[in-house]
Amino acid sequence: MTSPARVLVVDDEKLIRWSVTERLQRDGYDVQSAESGEQALELLAATPPDLMLLDVRLPGIDGVETLQRALSLHPELAVLMMSAHSTVDIAVDAMKHGAVDFLVKPFPFQALDAAVERAIATARTRRQIATLSADRRAIDAADALVGASAAMEQVRNMTGRLAASETTTVLIEGESGSGKEVVARAIHYQSARAERPFLQVNCAALPEQLLESELFGHERGAFTDAHVQKRGLFESAEGGSVMLDEIGDLPPGGQAKLLRLLENKTFRRVGGVQELRADVRVIAATNVNLEERVSEGRFRADLFFRLNVVRIAVPALRDHLEDVPTLCAHFIARFNQEMKRQVRGVSASAMETLKGYHWPGNVRELRNVIERAFILHAGADEIRPEHLTPELRRAAPSAKRSDKLVPPVSEEGLVLEDVEKKLITEAMERASGNQSKAARLLGVSRDTLRYRLKKHGMA
Repeated sequence: MTSPARVLVVDDEKLIRWSVTERLQRDGYDVQSAESGEQALELLAATPPDLMLLDVRLPGIDGVETLQRALSLHPELAVLMMSAHSTVDIAVDAMKHGAVDFLVKPFPFQALDAAVERAIATARTRRQIATLSADRRAIDAADALVGASAAMEQVRNMTGRLAASETTTVLIEGESGSGKEVVARAIHYQSARAERPFLQVNCAALPEQLLESELFGHERGAFTDAHVQKRGLFESAEGGSVMLDEIGDLPPGGQAKLLRLLENKTFRRVGGVQELRADVRVIAATNVNLEERVSEGRFRADLFFRLNVVRIAVPALRDHLEDVPTLCAHFIARFNQEMKRQVRGVSASAMETLKGYHWPGNVRELRNVIERAFILHAGADEIRPEHLTPELRRAAPSAKRSDKLVPPVSEEGLVLEDVEKKLITEAMERASGNQSKAARLLGVSRDTLRYRLKKHGMA
């Protein structure tokens, strides 16, 4: 036996609330009522209905704003507006914002019954579509974690366990281009939050004031050019997930606000005094060593410990080169579909070159190499060595290199600190003083190399 559809009736007139509630309960619906938009949103957050009957004229926030907030929380919700003759234009405007229908008051019960039945059918269809879409996104997100290596299998297992858990904070570590966003999306779209928004921001891409506004929103007049109130990512992603990429570059003010949100589930808009609640999963990603930034005083220790509840390390592509053929097949299938091509694969000699490269740009660089070959060699039915980038063609396979940096260990042993200094010195010499190149030779990030140079007095 199916459970009765849930209906929320929102009207400030007690008589209308009572009469509509009585009629719908008699028809077998599970009905709640609210006398204001604020009360309706509280009920909506606690027990989402299938249908909301919403009056345009309400005390406090009006019907149109209540409609917008309700649909941001539950996009599949069907909203039926109720309006007096004098406010029909407003009701029509509300339909443009997502209402499915409207009733002009006073209305006969027969009209109410018919409108509610149509709206409930719409709600059921929306839920079915949302469920199918979420299932499809979950499959796509899981499939995007490509590779059969032990390293990728570990990432997949960890991602699946996190998606199934109620953990609201995740820290993803990995070099630029290694696939941190793919992991973040997989966590979100395989979780119970899949039907809610997945929003992201790069903490290094915006100045401090704009970044705080982007994350937490702002009140009108909070700063120059803040002409209207703005909702931030944490407010807009209610019930979903927010990915904070390059979290190590979050400014101090943003770090303090984020810590408060993680601890108390509350925040304030920039320039605001009202405490707002947030139910979001925070997925932080970094390509730098946050522990070193903490020791340098550039990142709050308490925020690091709060973020570091569960950590996923995404391996650099050079650490799972056995996945290069699988990744190539994945990208070729994608670009075949997108560009209406029929490329069969990668030639054996080209694959040897791809598997021997050190991939400083990781999976993103590999994808770009495949896409470039598709674009520049439109007539080719397979990717051959001459279709690869000049950098790849010049690079010798790593397995054939004899000039390794690691020194042999003698019988007398080694002093680890002396070895580290010698390795850094040799890497800097080979890279002609370029710290980024030297860091790649050593297999560490540029920030880590700078920290080591400073530690050994070599900066």
